[in-house]
Parts: sequence; C-alpha cells; structure tokens
Amino acid sequence: MNAQLVLGALAGVLILPALYAAIRALFVAVEDEEAVLVQVMGKHTRTLTRPGLHFLPSALLPWVRTTAVSLRKDFRHIEGIHINDARGTTVLVDLWVEFRIAEPQKAMFQVEDWDRSLQKLLTHSAIFILGNREFHQILCDRSELGSRLEKDIAAETSRWGIAVELAFIRNVRLLPEVSRQVFDAVAAHLERAKADIEEEGRLRAAMLEAETAKQVAALVADAKGQYPLAIGRAFDKLRENPEVFHAYNALYELSVLRPHRVVAFSGFGGAELRPVDALMSPEHALPPVDAE
Repeated sequence: MNAQLVLGALAGVLILPALYAAIRALFVAVEDEEAVLVQVMGKHTRTLTRPGLHFLPSALLPWVRTTAVSLRKDFRHIEGIHINDARGTTVLVDLWVEFRIAEPQKAMFQVEDWDRSLQKLLTHSAIFILGNREFHQILCDRSELGSRLEKDIAAETSRWGIAVELAFIRNVRLLPEVSRQVFDAVAAHLERAKADIEEEGRLRAAMLEAETAKQVAALVADAKGQYPLAIGRAFDKLRENPEVFHAYNALYELSVLRPHRVVAFSGFGGAELRPVDALMSPEHALPPVDAE
C-alpha cells in the first residue's frame, strides 16, 4: 500500500511538469512593447502585438515558427566616419540615431539585415550632406545637419518598417596630423592678431602722448604769458605806495648781488674819502677776483 502511494506521488511529480510544458506549448507569450511573428512553412501569416498569452495550438507543429521582435526604442552609435569636407580636409564624425521598429513584418522580411543596412544608409547620407560643408560649419550647425540627416534617411527606413525618431552628430574631430596643422595655423593667426593689437596700442599711446604734450605746451605758454602781465599789475599796485615801491626795488637790487664776488666799502662820510676812491687806492688794493 505504501509502495503504491509512493509510486503515485512520484508519477504525479513527473506528470505535472510534462503536463505544464504541454499546455504551455499551446500558448505564445507576448511581452510588453514586443511583437511575435507567426510563420507557417516560411510564410508570414500572423502578427501578435497584444501583451499576454495567446492560444496557438499550431505552434506545436514543426513547420510553424514564431519569432519575437522588440518594439522598444533602440539606438545605434556609429563612430569614426571619414568625411572630406568642402576644402578636402578629412573629418572624423560620430553619429547617434534613435529609432524603433514600427512594422515588424517589414523589418524581418523586406530587408535581409536592417541593422547593417541602417548603418550603411547613415554613413552614405552623412558623407553626402556633410561633404558640401567646411569643418567649422559642421561644428556650428550640428543640430541642423542632424535634422537634415534624419529627414534624408526617413523615406528609406520607412520601407523597412523602421521609424527614426532622432539623429544627430555626436562628435566631430580631425585626424591627429591635421589637428596639429590647424592648431599651428590658429596659433600663428593669434600671434599676428596679438602683434597687430600691440602695434595699434603703441600708435594710440604715442598719439595720446603727443596730444597731451601739445595741450601742456599750450597751457605752459599761456601761463608764461600771464606772468609778466601779473608782475606789471603788481608793480602798478606798488607805485601807489612810493615807500613800499622803493623798498622793494632796494631789496631786489640786494637780492641779485653775489656776495662772494662783491666788495663793498661803507662808513665814509660825505667830506671824507669816497668808497670808490678807497677801492682805487694802492694801499687798499685787493687781489683780483677770478672771473667765472
């Protein structure tokens, strides 16, 4: 009795997985944002897009095949596309494209390898659009060129059941040797611009200095012309007081004398020897004074 129970339990344990697998084989599971293509003997017959389990007993037949296709947004990053710009300079461009599969049956059956075809299409379109522009234009107009690139490939990708949502130029660079040449040219241009600015600064400084000297000279000349007039007015004022005027003249005469070159005689009365006669007397003759 116990042996029969054990065998029954063992049989149940073995049968349940097999039964579940058999029932599960009658259904096809569809995930969210996914489509399942049903093919009968290599021909597409049905597309399942509603998420959940779909009863499909024919899936057990060997000539029936189901293929899951993701409908989620995807992207591709294409690096190092060599493009010659309008001047013949080799430019390396990285492209970024975002897309989703809108019609899975077309993506599976209208083109052999839509992924590889999409990358080739992007490469050829970028060479055609960017090849007519110079390097600095590609750098400045990347958003506009990305929109043009997106419109250019939209018609072709729609035939493959692929909807392109965004395409833009992610990176633009030059070859190392070309970069060095460009940097050298930019450095030379900056050095020349620096020299021009310095020369212009020196010319402006010289002109400003000359203009300032001219104005200062005019002011000094005007001041020198005003000095004699001021002295004349001062003397006219002094003449109104004769005593002060004569005292000023006497003081001025004394101020212009040089003590180390002048010999003066004083203290003689009017009836006595005059200072000039005393100066001419041999007894009082003084050694000659060296002239300058």
